[in-house]
Amino acid sequence: MPVHLVNPNDNSFGIGIIVPRWLYVLAAATPERFGVPSVVDETLDPLDPASISPGDVVGIGVHTLNALRGYEVGRMAKERGAHVIYGGVHASLYPEEAFERGAASAVVRGDGDIVWAQALEDAARGTLNRIYDGGRIDADNFFPARWDLLPSDRYMMASVQTVRGCPKHCSFCSVWRTDGQKPRQRSSDSILEEVVQLRRMGFRFILLADDNFYPVTKHDLELAAKRNDTHKLEELTSIRDERFELMDRLSKLPHDMVFLTQITMEAADDPEYLQAMKRARVKGALVGIESVTEEGLKAVYKDFNSAGGDLVEKLRTFVENDVRVLGSFIFGLPTDRPDTFAATSALAQEAGIDFAQFVTLTPFPGTVDFQGWEKSIDEQGANVDGIPLNRFWLIPRNRRPKLYLPHPAMTPDEIRIRTQEVWNRFYRLPAVWKRSGCTTKLRDRLAYILISKLFRQMYANTGLATDSARAGRARQWARWIAKPCRRVFTARPMPELEVPQATA
Repeated sequence: MPVHLVNPNDNSFGIGIIVPRWLYVLAAATPERFGVPSVVDETLDPLDPASISPGDVVGIGVHTLNALRGYEVGRMAKERGAHVIYGGVHASLYPEEAFERGAASAVVRGDGDIVWAQALEDAARGTLNRIYDGGRIDADNFFPARWDLLPSDRYMMASVQTVRGCPKHCSFCSVWRTDGQKPRQRSSDSILEEVVQLRRMGFRFILLADDNFYPVTKHDLELAAKRNDTHKLEELTSIRDERFELMDRLSKLPHDMVFLTQITMEAADDPEYLQAMKRARVKGALVGIESVTEEGLKAVYKDFNSAGGDLVEKLRTFVENDVRVLGSFIFGLPTDRPDTFAATSALAQEAGIDFAQFVTLTPFPGTVDFQGWEKSIDEQGANVDGIPLNRFWLIPRNRRPKLYLPHPAMTPDEIRIRTQEVWNRFYRLPAVWKRSGCTTKLRDRLAYILISKLFRQMYANTGLATDSARAGRARQWARWIAKPCRRVFTARPMPELEVPQATA
């Protein structure tokens, strides 16, 4: 019974920036008796329908923004006689939608590492259940990815997960609801095995694809100590100690390796942690800044962040510790005003961050923002071509509204245009050249410029903040730029590399 794993995408760039890790985790979770799974990432190339035969199993992982393409793939596979099994965050939130829109044979909710094998066994027997609940498994049960199936010449960087779950509760994020607020942290042994395998293959840039690389803050420890909660303090201290052990072992890997991750702003108040990141060559981190004003941060339940001058200082703290920042900003918050855009652009420049993304506020399923918005849309009956607006992911991309939440001071077009202007200002060539001074070699500076250009084309010019004509041109630009960029990220394979041991 052939098994196909598909990461749906309606934009194929030929080269991928980051490996979609879930494909290779489920490949590892596929029992040997089903053979070697076919792995298809449509970021690289579209799925060939002729590769699907009657009786095959097609596993499709969907998040909200690729759900429409995922359902299209599912219907095609079902028409060719395959068993179609959906998983991923969106399928976990809306399992019935996969049946109604995507011709699902079954849906896996939650973590698929263990339950995927059961679904395949049932498909082979012809006894598929409608729903399989994978729940939230312990970190000891996480499957390492099957990297022997990875086409190493098609991606810039690989990805390894060290922890699932985030203790925060930001209003625009679903992670803390889907993956939980309790950090589920893998052992450093299992992480290092994967990292070393990838470096043996020639990957030197690796994304530590965590919900939050800083799962225990200094403030968490102080609160537990203040409450005299010995059990909680021991638990948190253990998690923190394991983080330091991981970073110590990463520091012993070849010096050409670079790690990237996602982290909260609070790490700026923890110099010991930042120094450990520096030694481990965790050289880049996506930091969710969201808003430059206190009012904006309160609007998204992120008042643990800083604003204004204090924000600049904290961002500079990352940079001073050689952790380059990809700052993530949200526009369209109810507290935003026309001057917010210029203020955000100026702060991003002043703080010395290397990359930035500027997104418009979108209510995603599973978030606090979505709950209230969904109810109001239901009451209004708003729709596009008969599709309720609170199911915007089912609307064809060229028909979707540019913004979903009404704003008290600006029109959707104004927010969209001003957002695009900030992208343009941040990534104009003189500004990028100035920022490239963080490197010392001309080759690296040119690479920095190419990567900045690629990032802007793939994310600024293909999203809701732009128009379809610009998006088409951006995809073509991205294809041209991606191939030379990939050479910067890879290195000579090191097949003899050993796994560094923990410090005694």
